[in-house]
Amino acid sequence: MNAPALANETKAVACDLKAVEPDGTFSGYASRFNVVDLGRDLVLPGAFAESLARRGPRGIKMLFQHDPAEPIGVWLEVREDAHGLFARGRILPEVERGREVLALMRAGALDGLSIGFRTVEGRSDPKSGVRRLSRVDLWEISVVTFPMLPEARVSAVKSEADLRLAAAIRRAARAFNR
Repeated sequence: MNAPALANETKAVACDLKAVEPDGTFSGYASRFNVVDLGRDLVLPGAFAESLARRGPRGIKMLFQHDPAEPIGVWLEVREDAHGLFARGRILPEVERGREVLALMRAGALDGLSIGFRTVEGRSDPKSGVRRLSRVDLWEISVVTFPMLPEARVSAVKSEADLRLAAAIRRAARAFNR
C-alpha cells in the first residue's frame, strides 16, 4: 500500500559533516540509505534521483533550522552515492545568520543536517512501523541543532586556532616559494 503524498516533511538524518573551510565550504551526508531514524523512516537508494535530476543543486535551498526566511548559503553539489545523500555547499559569511552558523559549527554547538521533502512514494510496514521511502521530492537541506539520527553529527569543524594555523602555513609557503 502506497503512503499518501504529504507536503513539507522534514527529516534530520545521518549527517557526517566534514571540516568547514575558511570560505564556509563544507560537505557531509544529509541522509543515509537503509538506516531507520527516530521518526521510523528509512530512505532507500535512488529515492532522490528524480528530484536531483529535475532541480540540480542550485534548486535545493540551504536553510537554517528549516526556516524558509533563513537562507544561509548555496549547495554546490548534491548527489546520491552508495552511502546516502551527499551534499557539498557553502555557507555565506556575507549573510549575518551565515556568520553565526559558521561560528556555531566551528565551536561544535551546531552539528547536524536535515532534509525538507515531500513523500512521492513510500510504504509502511505494519509489523515494524517503519516507513520505507522509495521516492521523495527534495526541496531543502538545513543545518540543524537536533538531527533525527543520533549519529548525525559534525565529524570535524576547524576552530579559529586551526584557521589561524592554516593561514600561517599558507603565508610561510608563499614566502618560501618567492
